[in-house]
Amino acid sequence: MIKKFFLSTLIVFASCKEDKTKRYVPESNGNINNITVVISKDLWKGNIGMTIRDKFEAPYEGLPIDEPIFSLKQLPPESFSGFARNSRNILWIKKDSVSSHRLFYNKYAKPQIIGFFSEENEDSLSLKIKENSDYLIRSFQNQERKEKKLRILKSRSKERALLEKFNFTLTYPSAYNTVKDTINFIWIEKKITKGTLNIVAYTIPLHSIKNNETKRIIKIRDSIGKIYIPGRLPMSYMVTEKAYTPYFYKLNFLHREAFLTKGTWEVKNDFMAGPFINYTIKDTINKRWIVIEGFSFAPSSSKREYMFELNTIINTLEIKN
Repeated sequence: MIKKFFLSTLIVFASCKEDKTKRYVPESNGNINNITVVISKDLWKGNIGMTIRDKFEAPYEGLPIDEPIFSLKQLPPESFSGFARNSRNILWIKKDSVSSHRLFYNKYAKPQIIGFFSEENEDSLSLKIKENSDYLIRSFQNQERKEKKLRILKSRSKERALLEKFNFTLTYPSAYNTVKDTINFIWIEKKITKGTLNIVAYTIPLHSIKNNETKRIIKIRDSIGKIYIPGRLPMSYMVTEKAYTPYFYKLNFLHREAFLTKGTWEVKNDFMAGPFINYTIKDTINKRWIVIEGFSFAPSSSKREYMFELNTIINTLEIKN
């Protein structure tokens, strides 16, 4: 009975369609990975607020220090008008005698997603939020990736090194520049206030990864780091930090078998470290694995937005067959 109730709840929540009326709506606003939570102060300070923070401020995977997947801004219902309604991501919570849980697209601005929940009591509200949080989080994340890509396209790099060497492309801002281009390795870098954002790409033969994928991928990235990614001091180079076990996933990427690894890198014989995200993608047609990795060096800075940018760029991969 409980399972049946949960499925019907999720279906109702997911089935709400975009408002396709012809009325004009302004452009939405807001920083990437920010959510406006429309909720009374009493509910925000109680169990409902705790449930929201527990789900929507869960740690972003792969960072050396915990940072939330979303930044939340509480807004009282009486202030939810005018410009405040133009936020791109909105979570609207209401205690009401009418039970409702809906997903609105582009209601007050475009693009925009509003997750709306109303219930008569707090226990029911908390339950509905928990049941539907995963779906809503995925919806927000997909929208934020699209928004980030649109911002990248406003100043897209025209470099062709990846296409000419590997026959694939990535869409990234013109602020990134190729700093190393060797026989089978390309390193692209963007300067930031206190550090750099980096993308490296290379290929390896199909037989390089047959079993023990996790160990093989780490071993290969460490060998690449030793050869191509030096530290600031003599005999220093990038390796995978041994103190933290990386997150490892097998997935379908562009309809191809792939492995995703998230973890922390460090520089052997130097004091440098940071997060990385590594995609190892099987390219059967060309008898190779494509490896694309993003890593950031930003000491004393938040790293969520940097890694989100790198992940978005990697997900623009297009392989030219």
